[in-house]
Amino acid sequence: MKPKGKFLTPFNVITLIIIVVGIALIVKRFIFGIGSVTNLDQDTPWGIWIGFDVVTGVAFAAGAYVVTFLVYILGRKRYQSIVRATVLNGFLAYVFYAGALMLDLGRPWKIVNPIIGNNFGVASVLFLVAWHFLLYMGAQLIEFSPAIMEWLGMKKMRKIVGGLTIGSVIFGITLSTLHQSGLGALFLMAESKIHPLWYSEFIPVLFFVSSIFAGLSMVNFEGGLSHKAFHNILGVEQRKVSDRIPVGLGRICAGTMFVYFFLKLLVLIHSQQWGLLTTGWGAWYLVEMIGFVLLPMFLYFRGVRHRDLKILKAAAIITLLGVIINRLNISVIAFDWYSSDPYIPSWEEIWITATVISIEIWALRWVMLRMPVLSDSPEWAVGIDGDH
Repeated sequence: MKPKGKFLTPFNVITLIIIVVGIALIVKRFIFGIGSVTNLDQDTPWGIWIGFDVVTGVAFAAGAYVVTFLVYILGRKRYQSIVRATVLNGFLAYVFYAGALMLDLGRPWKIVNPIIGNNFGVASVLFLVAWHFLLYMGAQLIEFSPAIMEWLGMKKMRKIVGGLTIGSVIFGITLSTLHQSGLGALFLMAESKIHPLWYSEFIPVLFFVSSIFAGLSMVNFEGGLSHKAFHNILGVEQRKVSDRIPVGLGRICAGTMFVYFFLKLLVLIHSQQWGLLTTGWGAWYLVEMIGFVLLPMFLYFRGVRHRDLKILKAAAIITLLGVIINRLNISVIAFDWYSSDPYIPSWEEIWITATVISIEIWALRWVMLRMPVLSDSPEWAVGIDGDH
């Protein structure tokens, strides 16, 4: 558990302060109730913890199912070197963001209800999403377990879990495609509350498509940071393909963003909401579509064409900001848009969100520095199941 390297770095000091204060706020929340730290009420039961931690966070974690699909289903072995890093990021994201749901529940002890079927509507979308989250976390753990076995030196178990990889990948991809759209399906029941420019019966499809470029943009963004932060432990394969991978993923992002923009245009035409574009909400909608969909899409096309990593990084950052804006528009900003007393998250809600993210980064870094994620596998593990 001992940290590797200098401990009192600016990042460590800042995040430690965030974590210590955040833990105190979490204790306050569980002692005095959810109303003691949030601005949620009976009219606005879902706030930033759902809109950002879950709805947005799960989209950012989608890189795991996309990359494993590319490698294990389509056979694109050039992405093999980033599989473990993306699966680890996805697994930690689901663990921490699903765990953050405990904070959002008025009666957190009832989080087990979907699992044990205790007076829970089995036909509800929430039941579907809850089981998908649980099963997908298990699938991701199996996908990442070869790295754990190599770290522990358990050769027999490494061979066993390696043989389970393809099955868990197929199972995980199936679950991902369902619950990415399932999160969108939750908002189908809120037609009267979501602004018409953001509500559509195609929200599940839009959530699924946007999860592809959201997840891959996060992979590109985090990949650049990881290669700088962990350059001293990068394996041979990681160094070989570090420049080619962003270009390949950028090409996929550009294509899926074009599909997403085309679908959004069809939805706008089908709903006949052109008149709303001249309102203040319409201006905000155009900012989202032009500034955070069209602009990064063209940047991705340009970056791929010229193989310019700086442009690809800029496109990834703008895309991630756009996904945050879109998901928060649907779940928070344009939700109850007609209310005279709109929901604004308290500083405690924002601080606790920062706490969850900080702890996740610490966990990610701890694993990266110790397990063969970015570094090469031990010699005895090479070739066991085709992984390198």
